[in-house]
Amino acid sequence: MDSRRRKKAAMQRKLQQLRSVTNSSAVNRASIIVDATRYIEELKQKVDGLNSELGTAESSSISQDELPMVTVETLERGFLINVFSERNCPGMLVAILDAFEELGLDVLDARVSCEDTFQLEAVGGESQENESIDAQVVKQAVLKAIQNMD
Repeated sequence: MDSRRRKKAAMQRKLQQLRSVTNSSAVNRASIIVDATRYIEELKQKVDGLNSELGTAESSSISQDELPMVTVETLERGFLINVFSERNCPGMLVAILDAFEELGLDVLDARVSCEDTFQLEAVGGESQENESIDAQVVKQAVLKAIQNMD
């Protein structure tokens, strides 16, 4: 009989703790448990929302932090384009070459290394029918191509 009272008292303490944690005003056990279930669902939704916000923030900061360093120098007839990235991404070379093609640049000479890091040094010459473009346009086109690799 004494153990039954201890169990009942322990159950009442646990229910009281549950009521205080969930801010429940319920009196009976079933209502307290229903309130606790709702509270847990709300917490799950908050966690999911925070995780998605964190994921969005991380993905945007990663893409900005991991953008490669691009330098473009104007040559007599064309450009010297250097691209360096701390990490190699599949398709980066293709994206850059597509950007050159869209700009009407012919690759006259290139050196590429894409083992652990990505390095590209290319000389791009303007094709005859292309209107003149400047180094900033080339740089922006390369960066945009890399960002849109997905």
